[in-house]
Amino acid sequence: MEYDPARPKWTQIADVIRERIADGEYPVNHLISETRLEQEFGVARGTVRKVKTALRDEGLIVTTPGMGSFVAEQPPTST
Repeated sequence: MEYDPARPKWTQIADVIRERIADGEYPVNHLISETRLEQEFGVARGTVRKVKTALRDEGLIVTTPGMGSFVAEQPPTST
């Protein structure tokens, strides 16, 4: 991934994960692995944790201590 130097990396990674959740590439209960994200995006664990915090605050993922972070069920969208 090529990063935009004008935006923090964690926000750009969060955008990618949001898109994957919206597209169904990451279905409900999909594990959001810190290690995999670190490797895929070439960033430090602290950066990945900022991503997870933002997604958790938005209700896109849930974290269960001792188990990990998973894609949360999304409410149906109104059309």
